[in-house]
Amino acid sequence: MPNRLFVFFISHYNRLNWATVFWTLLIVALFVRFPFFFRDYVDRDESTFIIVAQSWVDGHLPYTQLWDLKPPITFLVFAAVISVFGKSFFAIRLMGTLMVALTALFTYGLTTKVATKKVAFWCSLFCVFFLSLFGSLQGVMSEHICTLFFVVATYLILDKKGNGWYLIIGLLFGLSVMSKLNMAYPLLTLGLFLCWQLIKGKTPPGSALNLVVMGIGFLVLILLTALPYHLEGELAVWWQSIFEAPLAYSQSKFHSVAKALPLVLATIILLTVGILKRFIDIKTKEIQILVVVILGVLFSFMQTGKVNGHYLIQLYPFLLVLVGVVANRLPVLSKPVKIALVFLVVLIPMESYLEYANVISNKLEKGSFYNGEGIDVPQYIAQNDLETKNIFFTEYHIGYWMLGVDPPTKAATHPSNITRDKLFPYMGNPRTTGMQELRYIMEEIKPKTVVTRKRKTIFDKKLLEFNAYINTYLAEHYKLVKTIDRGLIYQRLE
Repeated sequence: MPNRLFVFFISHYNRLNWATVFWTLLIVALFVRFPFFFRDYVDRDESTFIIVAQSWVDGHLPYTQLWDLKPPITFLVFAAVISVFGKSFFAIRLMGTLMVALTALFTYGLTTKVATKKVAFWCSLFCVFFLSLFGSLQGVMSEHICTLFFVVATYLILDKKGNGWYLIIGLLFGLSVMSKLNMAYPLLTLGLFLCWQLIKGKTPPGSALNLVVMGIGFLVLILLTALPYHLEGELAVWWQSIFEAPLAYSQSKFHSVAKALPLVLATIILLTVGILKRFIDIKTKEIQILVVVILGVLFSFMQTGKVNGHYLIQLYPFLLVLVGVVANRLPVLSKPVKIALVFLVVLIPMESYLEYANVISNKLEKGSFYNGEGIDVPQYIAQNDLETKNIFFTEYHIGYWMLGVDPPTKAATHPSNITRDKLFPYMGNPRTTGMQELRYIMEEIKPKTVVTRKRKTIFDKKLLEFNAYINTYLAEHYKLVKTIDRGLIYQRLE
């Protein structure tokens, strides 16, 4: 069946419609991502989104009981899934898969504006791969959420007219920025480009009003996220957590423009070569929009001062469209190259094949498809009646969700936030430094159970004072009671 489907697409690209492409992409995304539905976590950020979202479902707005450095729409998406399906890894990962398929679908739509359906299909297929593999992309990241909204909005700019559509576009851009704040940079570059076109008279009548309506839609969405906080008298918390804290974080001493520079320069050089060689027609509006969006994303990387693997999710759809444009201008591929391409497509999901084997192995060995210390450690704690009221996960903090408990303090929601002194003024936290917070947790709260990870420093290895303190404290006041794979469970000495 898969072979017949592949042959069909090779021979019938022009017959493709959006429905067929969507279901194909969804099937591919499910195949690639399905074995990771049962993993405890792929990236620690995902665990944080889940426990903050659970707090929201329980009636506490983000940043009031638990705190993390992300805008509220990311937490809202997770909270929506949890409120409907409960504590379900499967439902959360299925939501992520649907978002990947939709992002790839609108990448297909963008590509059809500048290339053939054949090229568009392949771009969308590789979009699924690039949004699902290579690093921590198998989980559901804030980048998956913000990129979906941004890609859909960009497609609508190229495909729709009228104030009603531009209101929707503005709302989508607002959802994107309120999912991941750095998307304000590509939105800014795109907005400046559209204004420049307006000034130069390169837009049809009514474009000025369209932009105004788009701006209104964007502002309405931002204000809607503020409304719940205003109603609870917590508007200062909203402002400080969403806008002031990220600015302080971007100025952290651990971040450097030099870390992002190689990727940024490499991308700009490739774009420049493509334009100079006339593989990319920079004179068309569609290409210009894609380029300015890419430049905006790259600028956001420079501003952040680092490029984690999952950050690239924001870049892949737009870059893949231009790669497709270049590929469309290359000579027809020979039969051996086409065969090699097919083998490449088959081999790309190697991480998925390995994870399928891991899931099956875990089922045979432990009787459950769900796997990872973030699941096994909480299960051991619950089954052995260890203290859960006062528990501190320095690693595998998805365990809070599994056990139905909260982190010991607001700053400990994401374990690494404890060490980020620059964020403390925006947390509404009584302590003002990371060391004060860590001492408060260990010496005042005195958690009965502490979970760490084998062969890994508890905090960033650069943070010598933090690691020295907690290692000494654990050695003096705790004993190791259980090792589960790489998970270490400590109990406090009476």
